[in-house]
Amino acid sequence: MIGRLRGVIIEKQPPELVVDVQGVGYELSAPMSTFFNLPAVNDEVTLFTHMVVREDAQLLYGFATERERLLFRSLLKVNGVGAKLALTILSGSDVDTFARSVQDGDTASLTRLPGVGKKTAERLIVEMRDRLKEVSSAMGLQDIVVDSVSAPAGGAKNEAVEALMALGYKPAEADKMLRSFDIDGMSTEQIIRQALQRH
Repeated sequence: MIGRLRGVIIEKQPPELVVDVQGVGYELSAPMSTFFNLPAVNDEVTLFTHMVVREDAQLLYGFATERERLLFRSLLKVNGVGAKLALTILSGSDVDTFARSVQDGDTASLTRLPGVGKKTAERLIVEMRDRLKEVSSAMGLQDIVVDSVSAPAGGAKNEAVEALMALGYKPAEADKMLRSFDIDGMSTEQIIRQALQRH
């Protein structure tokens, strides 16, 4: 199993990225909580990883902190939650916010995440309460905050729509989310962050 990668980012297209490790390019999917803190292309990054081996694919997921990876792995143990939904949950909510929602039994905040209906939210609250103690007590690494480089609004908007669709939003929903604020001069990551915060 691959537990951690350190290499150079050679491609970034939320929620996918490629990290070059001594000449080998690893394709990873990462939640937006990790994407927001990634350094620029051609810069070095260290990611905690989780590998999922299926009959038809081998998938690698990357996380900025060990706490994110722990939460991701805990979510996979919940009945009805797969890797895609776990990634979406981490994209729409950071570890602490998710933990508060579960501890408070706040189904309303959980159902605002794409793919999480009322029954799934209730299941998350019941099954995750005890597991969150392990995640909460884990030592997280300090996030590396890097100023994003602004991109032309058209290209950034299209990339943001594609990223939101990859997270489970329908095209019309993603487009509507981006029309609710001014995206001029914003990078793809900044647009996605605003969209998820306002949703």
